[in-house]
Amino acid sequence: MTHPLKILVPDAHLRDLDVERGVSGDRLDYLVFDETDPAAIPDEAWRSCDAILVWHRMRITPEVVAKLDRCRLIVRVGVGFDNVDSAACRARGIPVSNVPNYGTSEVADHALAMLLHLVRGLGSYEARLKADLAAGFLAEDVPVVRRIRGATFGAIGMGRIGTAIMRRAAAFDMTVIYVDPYLPEGHELGLGIERVKTLPELLSRSDVVSVHVPLSEKTRNLIGKPELAAMKPGGILLNIARGGLVDVGAVHDALKSGHLAAAGLDVLPKEPPVPPPPLIAAWQAEEPWLAGRLVVTPHAAFYSEAGYRDMRTFSAEILLDFLFEGRLRNNVNPGWDAKAS
Repeated sequence: MTHPLKILVPDAHLRDLDVERGVSGDRLDYLVFDETDPAAIPDEAWRSCDAILVWHRMRITPEVVAKLDRCRLIVRVGVGFDNVDSAACRARGIPVSNVPNYGTSEVADHALAMLLHLVRGLGSYEARLKADLAAGFLAEDVPVVRRIRGATFGAIGMGRIGTAIMRRAAAFDMTVIYVDPYLPEGHELGLGIERVKTLPELLSRSDVVSVHVPLSEKTRNLIGKPELAAMKPGGILLNIARGGLVDVGAVHDALKSGHLAAAGLDVLPKEPPVPPPPLIAAWQAEEPWLAGRLVVTPHAAFYSEAGYRDMRTFSAEILLDFLFEGRLRNNVNPGWDAKAS
């Protein structure tokens, strides 16, 4: 009798893994933890697992990779894989895969929802009415509220999510421009929108700037004090990608100075943001200068029941395809097999 392969799940959000087990049946045996510190997982679990399903709360460091005596594959249950040291995995001969084909529409919807929440003053109007139904029944004198038809939406990155957001922004009659040095020449012709050559040009022309790139050492703090200063006065910043892409201290200063009109953040450099940085502390305290100008959500742009199920289903399918058929999907650390070739 063939024993099921051991799959370590070090930081599961849901311990039952009913979706994953429904896909893999009795071929995989899941060892499930809900931890954020690798030291909380017994060494034997790391050393004996045949593969790993990791969410975004556990860091797979070089020290962890050194313990992976049997591991044949690491699947990041999601799109971003900056919590997995892919270079260490490559050196160890372990492929890393992600799940890029879930939640795209949810993330794009979330970005536009944040923008509409800000430019239509929904938070301000709701707060006014809750405080006083009579005196608060007023449309005027709300921060940020403006017409977005004809405004310029600048997208940093035009992959799957960038493209989905672009389509939605265009549907609101916004002019869309984008910058993406990693896409081939002529890519913009297929989209029918303008591509600019540099980030400074995009920042200087955009009324709304939205970030859709992976997090790496090269992109960390991609939007900081100089970039915010380069934006048009009264601009709006959206980040639904990775928290480390944006310097939230610089965002605090740009909002407080009035140069930046508003921001929408679904992701933060530290999650949960405890203790809170000044921007989040001011938002929590509902400081008057920030009222109606910042919307924050808890790394939730990806989420819907359908998207969640897709993410977990596809993760289990990626495991099965590689472990039983040798077919590697969505690999993000090419060269992992160099020693074998």
